[in-house]
Amino acid sequence: MKEFDYVIIGGGCAGLSLAYELEVNNKLKEKSLAIIENRNQYNRDKTWSFWKVFDHNFEDCVIKNWNNFTINTPGNSQVLKSNKYPYQSIDSGKFYKKINSKLSSNSNIVFFKNLSEINSVNSIIFNSVFGGETDKSKLWQHFQGIEIETQKNMFDDEVLNLMDFNCDQRNDVHFFYTLPFSKNRALIETTWLSNLKSKNLMDYDFQLEDYIKHNLGIKNYKVKFTEKGAIPLFYPSVNKDKKIINIGSAGGMTRLSTGYTFLNIQEHSRYLRKNLEKIDNKNIYHLGKKYEFLDKIFLKVLKNNPEKMPEIFHKMFQNSTDTVIKFLSNKSNIFEDLKIISKMPKIIFLKALINR
Repeated sequence: MKEFDYVIIGGGCAGLSLAYELEVNNKLKEKSLAIIENRNQYNRDKTWSFWKVFDHNFEDCVIKNWNNFTINTPGNSQVLKSNKYPYQSIDSGKFYKKINSKLSSNSNIVFFKNLSEINSVNSIIFNSVFGGETDKSKLWQHFQGIEIETQKNMFDDEVLNLMDFNCDQRNDVHFFYTLPFSKNRALIETTWLSNLKSKNLMDYDFQLEDYIKHNLGIKNYKVKFTEKGAIPLFYPSVNKDKKIINIGSAGGMTRLSTGYTFLNIQEHSRYLRKNLEKIDNKNIYHLGKKYEFLDKIFLKVLKNNPEKMPEIFHKMFQNSTDTVIKFLSNKSNIFEDLKIISKMPKIIFLKALINR
């Protein structure tokens, strides 16, 4: 069996981002890379969205940018604006096509279905598979979204709805998310922050149909695309094998309080590329210990007080919009952190801190 210098397990967002980062920076000219991925072909299956707090490699895969967004809670509606940090959505289909086109030009990069097909004894392995942890009792962000097209212009395509809590909460945390790509085309998503044990939260088709009809007032539309997923809001078990470097959600690149992962993957890929030759001796890359600590407290509050979350998100965004964006994107300083914390309900956060 053939040996490879590097092996990437999982050819999804994290695996392909790292492969692309290495390839475009000439790190694979004299090195070989095996990518282990069991899918037969790449099609659009996801939409990755984030605030653009730094430049990335995939501007040409962006569906749309927004500078305005809303947060809706029962009794309150906030319209917020950031000229500095636009909100972006990436089309995974364009992302896959761009990367695979680039990788196919290098004969040193080979795709395989199974790790057993190669000799990886002496390889540096990058793993993006989340370790088989599917504990349904833990906290997850699970969702289903549909991209719809309407006959008439029904959307303000300059404003995205980041969170709309005007929906049935069912004793958990539930909101809708609307990305208007044009005046008659939008991605609408029902999102839950809960465990995965309650099947009664997963009637996604009914939730979307009801929200579109009664909240958005749209009766006639065509479904052009559907996506569904579940993001673990907990860190995987740490693999202590120094030969294996975890990336993506498996490497702790998901911000637990938000589920945002895409830009963190890009930053991690750059770190790995810059330190590739001495990667065995480098520290494991982290989003930041302070964010891990703050997210742990935040998620404990969420778990114990789901009915308070609409109010908490409303209070959070009473800060400067750019301050909140930096905080949610792991780019805030201590003074900005304190501003966010000062808006939070004191008693329930203190209880979570004491009982952590």
